[in-house]
Amino acid sequence: MTASAGSFVRDWQRWLVAPAMVLSSEVASAQDISPDRMAAALAALEQMAEAAVADGDVPALSIGVVHDDKVVYLKGFGTREAGKPEPADTETVFQIASLSKPVSSTVVAALVSDGLVSWNARIADLDPAFRLADPYPASELTVRDLFSHRSGLPGTAGDDLEDIGYDRAEILRRLRLVSPSSSFRSGYSYSNFGLTEGAVAAAKQAGKAWEDVAEEKLYRPLGMTATSSRHADFIKHANRAAIHVKLDGKWVAKVERDPDAQAPAGGVSSTARDLSEWMRLELGNGVYAGNTLIAADAIAQTHVPLVTRGKNPVTGADSFYGLGWNVEFGRHGLSWGHAGAFSVGARSLVTLFPDSDLGIVVLTNAFPTGLPEGLSDSFADMVFDGKVGKDWIASWDAAYSGLFGPAIAAAKATYAKPPSSPTPALEIAAYAGRYSSSFVGDANVVAGAGGLVLQLGPDGAKSYPLQHFDRDIFLTFPSPEMPEMPSAVRFSVGPDGRSAAVTIEFLDDNGLGTLTRVGN
Repeated sequence: MTASAGSFVRDWQRWLVAPAMVLSSEVASAQDISPDRMAAALAALEQMAEAAVADGDVPALSIGVVHDDKVVYLKGFGTREAGKPEPADTETVFQIASLSKPVSSTVVAALVSDGLVSWNARIADLDPAFRLADPYPASELTVRDLFSHRSGLPGTAGDDLEDIGYDRAEILRRLRLVSPSSSFRSGYSYSNFGLTEGAVAAAKQAGKAWEDVAEEKLYRPLGMTATSSRHADFIKHANRAAIHVKLDGKWVAKVERDPDAQAPAGGVSSTARDLSEWMRLELGNGVYAGNTLIAADAIAQTHVPLVTRGKNPVTGADSFYGLGWNVEFGRHGLSWGHAGAFSVGARSLVTLFPDSDLGIVVLTNAFPTGLPEGLSDSFADMVFDGKVGKDWIASWDAAYSGLFGPAIAAAKATYAKPPSSPTPALEIAAYAGRYSSSFVGDANVVAGAGGLVLQLGPDGAKSYPLQHFDRDIFLTFPSPEMPEMPSAVRFSVGPDGRSAAVTIEFLDDNGLGTLTRVGN
């Protein structure tokens, strides 16, 4: 049986959130960067960005570079939406996806600095209603654990519920039903809703919603006027980038992504200009424009490596995670970074070199693409070595383009055609009805114009047409960015000739995709 479509959408997150930095036994020492070297590197960066957009690598791109507490480069490229003339610039607002995680880490560091919460504060004390599947981790779980992805929660926990329309509060409540993927604090599992709970619990100590705390503690003090953790604010901007996926070889603005449910982990929208100010604060260890906004010990803890993440998919090197940050010791020395992506059409990356007081942020509006990592790596090579060591853009493009291809091909092969002698389905009445589980909630299987339809989510808001495959197995195509990716819906028929349960493959990543019939 193939893995679910949902797992294909989300599996990239475990690894391709890394900055394209190589670990090496020969760690470069901090270097002074001469004005000539910086000027040459910026010129090369701009040339590569212009070429990438001209070649159709992405519809739009915006870049900010900070050095020695100054914004030394800001520029936008391309158009906000493919096929339309409006240009992208440094004020264009992008959805930054998981680049939200280090931004949110900075917000919590500000709360820690103010004495409102501690990184070691227990979630049981901050948000007593939150539970994990096992009592001991639930009682000992801290903000630090959730921001370093070592809670034991599986990486996809809650993402599936977001896909079918549940809000943040309901998703966080249902995480107690998900079995752990590792022992508490023994493994790394990249969890959007784990980190979201850490942020929300910390914000409760300020007596405000997370979105208000983020604005008060970070966005407003830094003059990040275009930045928000609310999707509604993103939509209000006329100068915003649409998100794109590639269909039939062309970039298409096909889907709108509302990430409010996981706002701390993936819901920030911002500009290269605003994020450059945030990079200044990070590189200043809490000092911004000469003023201490966050205590050094509070923000410094976010950059301490706490857990190993495994092997880098491009370099094979080891990497580590701190509190919302990737931490690496690579060919250009110590770096802090994070990438973001929505498989429905967004990419972003930040890479900071604290020993050289240097940072770069790259925002794009397309998926899949490795362009942010490729530009960042190439720029670092130019700054530190005076030349680009390899074609990093091609290497990272290959990594991203290979994410779904083999999996989609395997799924399509599995369901390419019914068995040679397929068994006909039963009458519609045998499958139609209401099904339910504590995790997924209610599902309705109803008769539609073209056959059975599966309705999921609050009030059955999400509908998935079912195509018959073989006897009690039907196919649906739940992924808007992968419209040819089939996923199975399997009915279990009882001795009375009626379905007693249904297993929804794209909701079964954590073994919670089976729902039982309710009533007649």
